[in-house]
Amino acid sequence: MAEEFNTRRSFIKRAGIAASVFAGSAVAVAATTQSRDRGEGSDSGHGVAVGIAHKKEVLYKKTQAWSAFYNAAK
Repeated sequence: MAEEFNTRRSFIKRAGIAASVFAGSAVAVAATTQSRDRGEGSDSGHGVAVGIAHKKEVLYKKTQAWSAFYNAAK
């Protein structure tokens, strides 16, 4: 029984050490990476067009099919 507790304790110790090392390395990486602007006028949008669309975005258009769907969903 005592041996089982010791193996559990050693596992928890190792897991805690590994978690603290991971957290420390994540903080170090975040502190050393460059921050980049990602707004209008920035050319680092990773392929996402920002502020160029001329069309109005239409997310919902009221139709008879949508009305039937929403009535059934209530």
